[in-house]
Amino acid sequence: MSLRIVVTVKYVPDATGDRHFADDLTVDRDDVDGLLSELDEYAVEQALQIAENADDAEVTVLTVGPEDAKDALRKALSMGADKAIHVEDDDLHGTDAIGTSLVLAKAIEKAGYDLVVSGMASTDGTAGVVPALLAERLGVPQVTLLSEVSVEDGVVTGRRDGDTASEQLQAQLPAVVSVTDQSGEARYPSFKGIMAAKKKPVESWDLSDLEIDAEEVGLEGAWTKVETAAERPARTAGTIVKDEGEGGKQLAEFLASQKFI
Repeated sequence: MSLRIVVTVKYVPDATGDRHFADDLTVDRDDVDGLLSELDEYAVEQALQIAENADDAEVTVLTVGPEDAKDALRKALSMGADKAIHVEDDDLHGTDAIGTSLVLAKAIEKAGYDLVVSGMASTDGTAGVVPALLAERLGVPQVTLLSEVSVEDGVVTGRRDGDTASEQLQAQLPAVVSVTDQSGEARYPSFKGIMAAKKKPVESWDLSDLEIDAEEVGLEGAWTKVETAAERPARTAGTIVKDEGEGGKQLAEFLASQKFI
């Protein structure tokens, strides 16, 4: 039986762009380019490696987001994933991590899975809680923050590195895992992969397909929200200390005045 791997990915604003909030205090995505979250590229890579080492496996990439989120799916497909699912619905606007986990869980159940692979966090929200929320909603084990992962005989095995020690972890499939940016460099899409991605299937689902009420997601259903936001202040000119014999003292006084020392 084929090993069914689902990789959750996110379309995020480019961190190098000029990001700011819209009037409803959600991220304004219209004025900044988006891309596949870099941390999710590691999840795609590990899923592909697991599939390559399996006798028979299929990798599906799944995202929740606006129309442009298809760009994230195309990147993952060009890396080598087999097919993609895009959940898009106007009522999803403003959905927080808890709502996102509900949508992802429903989509994963509808798609069918043995293993779910996620990045350790998104590069915009950086909450890092969605893999654990997914495991809870799906009712399966979670093995998170792995720097090494493999699957054999229906068991997922991984290594989690801490500050003072490393843990070897195992879970019976089905399961949810998340991988860190230390799990291995993600492959760069080849020209052949980019061309092949154009022919790979991309399914589009909305909330009705997943039997989710609009009140459960979006700003209305969010458990968290931004109360206030302010623009980052413009950079001011730095303080120049001319060393005429007292440079070290002046530097120490400046650092002390800024409470750095």
